[in-house]
Amino acid sequence: MSYSEILLNTQSGIATITLNRPEALNSWTQQMAREMGAALLSLDRDDSVRAIVITGAGKAFCAGANLSGQTAFEVGAAADEETRRASLAFPAVMPWQIRKPVIAAINGHAIGVGITYAMNCDIRFVAEDAKIQFAFVRRGITPELSSHVIVARVAGLSRAADLMLTGRMISGNELAEMGLASKALPADDVLPAAMSLAREFHKAAPVSVAISKRLLWDSLTSSVSEVDAKEFKIFEWVCAKPDALEGIDSFLQKRGPKWKMSVTRDFPDLS
Repeated sequence: MSYSEILLNTQSGIATITLNRPEALNSWTQQMAREMGAALLSLDRDDSVRAIVITGAGKAFCAGANLSGQTAFEVGAAADEETRRASLAFPAVMPWQIRKPVIAAINGHAIGVGITYAMNCDIRFVAEDAKIQFAFVRRGITPELSSHVIVARVAGLSRAADLMLTGRMISGNELAEMGLASKALPADDVLPAAMSLAREFHKAAPVSVAISKRLLWDSLTSSVSEVDAKEFKIFEWVCAKPDALEGIDSFLQKRGPKWKMSVTRDFPDLS
């Protein structure tokens, strides 16, 4: 699809998605949600893409849902959930669902969906002075996009309750101190840091990365014994595959690996 509210650029195996409504501080719309879902799905299917970085145009990452002229959150009468989700600007595909690493470069303010969407990414860098707010309860609604499990598992129940039940404002520095971002940096350094980390994924086997990402996210709601059983099954499988042989050979020969497996072709059934 063509994009009107995001920018998509791919270079040297790294895709950059930029929320592109800077005049509105990249506030979230139904159109933006559709475009983000479509972009992630297309990148998931592109074996040349090894990592994805999401950032915002201008001074903000995303200042929350577009509330201009809105007096209530209207939910359509459609029977199917997919249509109802779209009417509330829920993306059809989320960062945690795709098989590529996704890094959020939170270059400025992240309010409401701006922070809950970023929490669905695998890794976050944040501007030190960014304003961060799970503002939902102060608008008479509730946090979405799996926030109640993701934030609590990452930062702990007490910190999740602090942020989500009060809706108070914190800084990017505080977000990092709580463990909800990997690092807080000056705003101009956030995107370069994310891109630098994205390049590290070129050194890793893409199918192995995709599997490990899926196991990490599945573990949010799994027991230790369930994860152990799934890990062992997958470990047996990958040990007999070409990338395992290449990984060992390249290490012993002190050369860069030439990975042979494809995420779109070789990703296993993890059920």
